[in-house]
Amino acid sequence: MQNCHYFNGLTLLVTHYNRSESLRRLLKSFKDGNYAFEHIIVSDDGSQPEHIEQLTEIQKEFGVQLLQSAQNRGLGNNINKGQDAVRTPFTLYVQEDFIPKELFFEKLQNAVLFLNERPEIDIVRFYAYFKYPTLKPYKNGFSEMKFSSRNILSGYKRFYMYSDHPHIRRSSFFDRFGRYTEGVKGDVTEYRMMMSFLKNKGRALFYEDFKGLFDQVNSAQEPSTMKRNFWRESNSLPVQILRHLYRHVRFNFDLHF
Repeated sequence: MQNCHYFNGLTLLVTHYNRSESLRRLLKSFKDGNYAFEHIIVSDDGSQPEHIEQLTEIQKEFGVQLLQSAQNRGLGNNINKGQDAVRTPFTLYVQEDFIPKELFFEKLQNAVLFLNERPEIDIVRFYAYFKYPTLKPYKNGFSEMKFSSRNILSGYKRFYMYSDHPHIRRSSFFDRFGRYTEGVKGDVTEYRMMMSFLKNKGRALFYEDFKGLFDQVNSAQEPSTMKRNFWRESNSLPVQILRHLYRHVRFNFDLHF
């Protein structure tokens, strides 16, 4: 392949549920950018028949390993199933509604180098909804995320060291932090892994231009499958204040007790 960007020792893991066109768009963007991973795994969570038909075509078109489920079993099971199939030292985890930008190739190279250079780093994060509040500059636009459990008066956003947003991690991730919780809503699964990451003193790097490497695209035809309630989504000032106070108390309680 001309100008192929080959990443030896790296598996691309994509979780999927009822958004086959979004999945095709993601895989095509990597293919068009001449990315070549040692392995590509798509873990499907019991999608509807029309999407299963598309997944079969995608499997042939992009040469992916397709892991299927007879029924929807939730985000935790879907990630666990996919991660169990990884056989390379590193895993690039991306959900199907993201698209890498041109700069991502360079920064992915940086991240692989950092993980090889610094065995104490567990994950390198490429995307977020907000800038992590306590960062120590590292290099090439990345900073190390710093968390203090004693600083209980600081904002609750410091708890968000782990996220399901695009990141690269060591494939031995489960050995340190355990498996994703199954049988609960996706946001609860993510929250419990966040707490496990903190309690087990995980270490992470964060790309400071956190919207500079990926676009997240949810179309009207294939909207987000993560359902949020009023309490989480409302922009009402009273609700925001209550939400902030609740998270501040709840996060500190869960971490310490």
